[in-house]
Amino acid sequence: MNVTEIMAELQAKGSESIKKILLKHGVKEPFFGVKIEYLKPIQKKVKKDYQLAKDLFATGNADAMYLAGLIADDEKMTKADLQTWAEQAVSNNISEYTVPWVAAGNPHGFELALEWIDSPVEHIAASGWATLSNIVALRPDSELDIEKLRALLKRAGQDIRQSEDRVCYHMNSFVISAGSYVAALADAAMATANKIGVVTVDKNGTACKVPVATEYIKKVWDKRGGIAAKKKDVKC
Repeated sequence: MNVTEIMAELQAKGSESIKKILLKHGVKEPFFGVKIEYLKPIQKKVKKDYQLAKDLFATGNADAMYLAGLIADDEKMTKADLQTWAEQAVSNNISEYTVPWVAAGNPHGFELALEWIDSPVEHIAASGWATLSNIVALRPDSELDIEKLRALLKRAGQDIRQSEDRVCYHMNSFVISAGSYVAALADAAMATANKIGVVTVDKNGTACKVPVATEYIKKVWDKRGGIAAKKKDVKC
């Protein structure tokens, strides 16, 4: 499949009612309003395609950009590719899911995440924290910089109340992910979660809620009898 064929199929699957829902969740025009379930058959057909993913992302259409993340060959993405994606990801679903998913599977992901969390641009900083959340859930502990992550937990505890909404949300998610998937960080993550307490962000009138980190981590520990097993894939 090529970009023209895929864009035609996405347009045919678009829905105004889905668009209205996604707009409230921070997805920005242009996009058709395609359910993720309609992207999956295309993903299954294409599997991985580095260039096609880049071409779809470059359309600026949020549906195509989301699909680009599903078919991206994460390891082939260059640092420049990922930086471009982070800068262009103005829709919440792309900045907080698509870009972090791909970055987490890339050798440059951790390095870039550390750069992104220092960005003054909210959607880039949110991408950075979301990437960190995915990295700790995906990569073996032996590949993680535990002490750096421990310092980032401390930073989240200190900065979360002063951070913009989307950054705040993903700082909280990082604390949850570290406490749920990394044994060496479990106690530090819970201590940070206790310090953070209940986090409130503007959800634009949607029913979405910010998970309480202490409750979420404890639920994982109780269910798993300890730390959760690492994820095989973070894309969905």
